[in-house]
This record gives sequence, structure tokens and C-alpha cells, in this order.
Amino acid sequence: MPSVDRPSGDRPAGVGRLLTGVTWALLLIGLWLWGREITEGPGGSSAPTTGDVAAVGRPLGVAMPPAHDPIRAADPHRVDIPSIGVTAPVVARGLDATGAVDPPPYASAQSVGWYEDGAQPGSVGAALLVGHVDTKTKPAVFYGLSAARPGEKIRVTRADGSVAEFTVDDVQVFDRGRFDAEKVYGPREKGRAELRLITCGGVYDAETKAYTANVVVSAYLTGVTAKSGVVQAK
Repeated sequence: MPSVDRPSGDRPAGVGRLLTGVTWALLLIGLWLWGREITEGPGGSSAPTTGDVAAVGRPLGVAMPPAHDPIRAADPHRVDIPSIGVTAPVVARGLDATGAVDPPPYASAQSVGWYEDGAQPGSVGAALLVGHVDTKTKPAVFYGLSAARPGEKIRVTRADGSVAEFTVDDVQVFDRGRFDAEKVYGPREKGRAELRLITCGGVYDAETKAYTANVVVSAYLTGVTAKSGVVQAK
């Protein structure tokens, strides 16, 4: 386990520039800046992402279930990722005074931020969930995100009492110098309900006070548990 007491900067592990009310091209520019700025962080502990993680992608031989039809929009309340031991509240985040997405504060580093002006988990589009990888003293909510693997489940409990179940289909590490906003944030298949979970990755550079990469887990809707407890899968 790497040390969690490494000196660090004061800037949050940001989730940078998302602009609203603009064309898709301008939005991608904003998302590219977001991708660069999310790598900035306190560097309390090194994110557990090494070269092999970058090549995980979607391995051959992993059976993937069919996609479930998108469901009625509802805000997310909690996210559970059993394979990596994550159970965390989800908090809606908007833009700060500078036009950047405001991440959960470090006092709530075990919470996950949802970009509320984007898609809701379960509705059409790619819903964005962002979490810190660490603080100055300890791992944060998405410290183990790079250990997620295709075929594993992510469950999002929603405000209407339903649970949207997603299946991980891709795990990638994007170097901050070659961040592809359209590939990261754009939907993989038109009309599908998708999920992106994003945190810092690579190694912490004490000189620049930033991580060198982003861990991006992609998933798509494969089942829904309604209030009655009935699982509707396809």
C-alpha cells in the first residue's frame, strides 16, 4: 500500500469545464478541459492504476447481456459497486462561479458527484458520476475504481425507489495529454442508457500537483428493479 501522507497541493481533484446551452463541438471542448482538470488533486495516495489497467478494455470471452430499454428519468441517490466494495451516496453537482463542475467537497470524499445537467442514470444518454481517488491522508470513494472489470455490476438507487442495474463493458485509462472527450463522454450506442464513472489515475506528479491520467469505467443499463422488488432484465 503506498503512503497516504505525501505532500500535495490544495486544489481539489477537479471536474473541469462543462458548458451548457452550446453546440456539441463547444461542449466537447468544455469536456476536454474537464478531463484535463479532473486529474488535479491532493495526491494523498497513489491511484492504483498501472500499465496493464490501460489495456483492460473489453476482453474477449466476456459474455455481455443485452441492453435494457431506457427508463423514466429519476435522480440518483446511491451507487453500489459490489465487486470493489463501493456503497456511496450520490450528490447532485452543478457549475461553480468559474463555469466548472463543482465536485463533492473533500469533507465528503466518500460521496459521488453526479452532473445534474446531464443524463440521469437509466435515461437515454451517458450519465456522469465523478469521485475523488484520495485525499491528503487517505483513499477516497473511487480509489479502487481501476479494479472494476467488464461484466461486473453497478447499481444505482434512484429517487423513485427503483434500482437501475448497469453492466461494465469497458475500463480504460486515458493519459491527460491524449484525453478524448468524445470517446469518454459521448454515448457508445444511440438511444442507450449508459453510465460513466470517472476518477484520477496514473501516478501523482508532485511537481505539477496533478495525476497523469483518468480512469474511466463505462457501463450500460441491463436491468431494473422496481419498488416491488421485481427485476426487469432483458
